[in-house]
Amino acid sequence: MTQENIYKQQRLEKAGRLIEAGINPYNNRLHPEHVASDLREKYEPLTGEELEGVTEDFSIAGRVIAIRSFGKAGFIKLRDRTGEFQIFTQKGKMGEQGDVVLKNTEVGDFLHVAGKLFRTKTNELTLRVEKLNIITKAIEQLPEKWHGLTDVETRYRQRYVDMIANPEVKEVFKKRSQIVSFIRRYFEEKDFLEVETPMMQAIPGGAKARPFMTHHNALDLDLYLRIAPELYLKRLVVGGLERVFEVNRNFRNEGISTQHNPEFTMLEFYMAYATYEDLINLTQDLLNQLAITVCGSEIVGYQGKEISFQKPFARYTLVESLEKHLGYTKEQTIDRAFLLNECDKHHFEVKNKDTIDLGIIQILLFEELVEKQLISPTFITHYPTSVSPLSRRNDEDGSVTDRFELFIFGREIANAFSELNDPVDQKERFMKQVKERESGDDEAMYMDEDFVTALEYGMPPTAGEGIGIDRLVMLLTDQPSIRDVILFPVLRPDK
Repeated sequence: MTQENIYKQQRLEKAGRLIEAGINPYNNRLHPEHVASDLREKYEPLTGEELEGVTEDFSIAGRVIAIRSFGKAGFIKLRDRTGEFQIFTQKGKMGEQGDVVLKNTEVGDFLHVAGKLFRTKTNELTLRVEKLNIITKAIEQLPEKWHGLTDVETRYRQRYVDMIANPEVKEVFKKRSQIVSFIRRYFEEKDFLEVETPMMQAIPGGAKARPFMTHHNALDLDLYLRIAPELYLKRLVVGGLERVFEVNRNFRNEGISTQHNPEFTMLEFYMAYATYEDLINLTQDLLNQLAITVCGSEIVGYQGKEISFQKPFARYTLVESLEKHLGYTKEQTIDRAFLLNECDKHHFEVKNKDTIDLGIIQILLFEELVEKQLISPTFITHYPTSVSPLSRRNDEDGSVTDRFELFIFGREIANAFSELNDPVDQKERFMKQVKERESGDDEAMYMDEDFVTALEYGMPPTAGEGIGIDRLVMLLTDQPSIRDVILFPVLRPDK
């Protein structure tokens, strides 16, 4: 028998002793009247002498995270959702049942205690236990106190243990909740309506991505998990909901990295009678206020660097970014031969060199060479039409679209554009995507005839945007990997 199994067996035996003594080791009838933070906030200012005048009894509950025994007396550290609190136990002072519970209590168990407050010789605010009850017996051993849980794979796979061993992990997810709550309030205050759209779709759309497939047995119908809610949200704009947003879960059948998880969260919103220019202003205001509210400053530390969310953010067209960061001349940025030679020089794979669209070459060089240089928040605008199948063409130059992406710390955080509302143009672009799919591009879009029909009913001029919540949380919580901000990231099965 392994040491772990021996330890588990010992705990099971102690649970058995509690049952023999008539004590339920999984008691659901005891509820605390106080939490650790309340006691600290109200009574921390009081001296020991002043506490002696407090006659009120207090009850708290929490997980045992440390035990210091001194024979007949001892100190136990409890942790609840608000923090830690010390309790003091004395055999013979808690009743016969309390003594039995104390004898069979170990780190990891949950206790319910009641008593009065006092200060120890070291002046720590402490609860002197008069009633001691066990409410949950832990059978598995927690990670060793001083080393904690450090194995990254185990931390992600057993997040519940990770949060017990590393309390700071909970703070990351509390801040994530604050970020999402702030975003909801921000859009509601601007008269946006929160909606929900299908997560299972007959035709996956709204992005270029490989979808996950599932099957509905009753209808004998293949369905796809949502890769983006875009086309459904725009249908709602057609229907008269002029300002809508959705905090949505998306699924893309792609690789896993520090920035990618197959299941992720996006904010997507659409605003009628607006352009991508309006969304630039809205986006930098949203992120500026978010940083101030959640982090307390416009300047946020991330992985040893300072990220400034002060307005306005930097802004360049895609071609200007090639000029600024790669040193190309304006003529070179539209010179196919020169750009293809640059791809060869950097060993970038380019297929169909004779027919490949100029915009695709520009995007390749931008993604490989420029993105990583964009540390401060930077808007990149005027993306090629060939890589923007849902965006409105620019009125002055039809080869580019009224679109932007926001980059921070070399990562795409947001993607937005003035929406294409011309049904003829939209159908032509869908057809081009279909041809690309037939040529082997499994991330190209499907034809969505119903969406074209929706546009034929008329969609007002609209701007829409998607913001990656997970990557945004990474930035605002100083976490290096997307797995650190997703409670249960996708992992290979544990062998």
